[in-house]
Amino acid sequence: MTVALAALAAILMVPGASLYYESGAGAGCTRCHEMNASYDMWHGSSHREVGCPECHGGAFTPELAFHWNNASRVYYHLRGEVPAQIRIRNIDVLKMVERCQECHRQEYAQWRAGPHSADYSRIFTDKTHNTNRLLMDDCLRCHGMHYEGGIQELVSPLDRSGPWRLLRTELAGRPTMPCLTCHGVHRHGPLLRKAGVDGRVEGPKQELNRPSLAFYDRRTQSHIPVAALPLPEMLEGERAVRMSRDQRQALCYQCHAAEASRQVGSGDDRTAVGVHEGISCLSCHLKHGQKTRASCAECHPKMSNCGLEVETMDTTFRSAGSKHNIHWVKCVDCHPKGVPKKKENSQP
Repeated sequence: MTVALAALAAILMVPGASLYYESGAGAGCTRCHEMNASYDMWHGSSHREVGCPECHGGAFTPELAFHWNNASRVYYHLRGEVPAQIRIRNIDVLKMVERCQECHRQEYAQWRAGPHSADYSRIFTDKTHNTNRLLMDDCLRCHGMHYEGGIQELVSPLDRSGPWRLLRTELAGRPTMPCLTCHGVHRHGPLLRKAGVDGRVEGPKQELNRPSLAFYDRRTQSHIPVAALPLPEMLEGERAVRMSRDQRQALCYQCHAAEASRQVGSGDDRTAVGVHEGISCLSCHLKHGQKTRASCAECHPKMSNCGLEVETMDTTFRSAGSKHNIHWVKCVDCHPKGVPKKKENSQP
């Protein structure tokens, strides 16, 4: 009977710990003082009307590992073994992605259909990439930034010969760039306002991005708001490139970065020059899905400056095999003998 009662108490302690954490909505979490910092950030964020269980799970989450983890936290808390700062595990981050879609269905669908939802298998066992570039810990800066551990614990072998295989097979189909890569959901900011006649906001006063937009830094294990990220000063040879003032691009440059030379097109850089110099990344790339289908029509309703339909031109927009990269194409690339004068009936 004693053993049975002890076993029952242990079983009840698991969901009980979850109830303990979520009781009183978010304020219940602060009963463990190490949660105060996270609670204070959430309470002032644009997600403050979304309760903790909605994103992190609650007492009725049908997953034993989740409740056992909460019970373990209570156990270590009662023993006085309190962490200096609460860190969310990689597996919990990946599960949160599934919960994000409950409120952000369209954004989730776009992200899922785009290149930024690439999974661990796609990124770390790619033959073409691994043959040309040696896998290293710096890969995790953008691909798998929430992963605990180094590259040697994730994939083998670390050479250019292969064949490569994931050592953490449970991550094979998991995304390397989940929502928390570019969004800090506890970032301070106002709730999203409804636009309309009563709530109309003049163009210059409208927000360009949500407060959550931030880059997760693997080294410090914290989000850096997009306003604090610098826009690089890029060069084409010795010439300074004219850059768009769209601050959101600073987030793109954290991964799509040039080499130390700051030269356009070096490393993973995509800075636009030529006919598209000064245009923001997000003028052409749909935010979550990166789709570019409508990008030409946004600026070229019908014709280009030389009177041709831009979508039919020989660029990588029309065909990935084109030698004219849409990011760097110039008029002289197609007119080596001289750029013709602008036609009178062409649109600006």
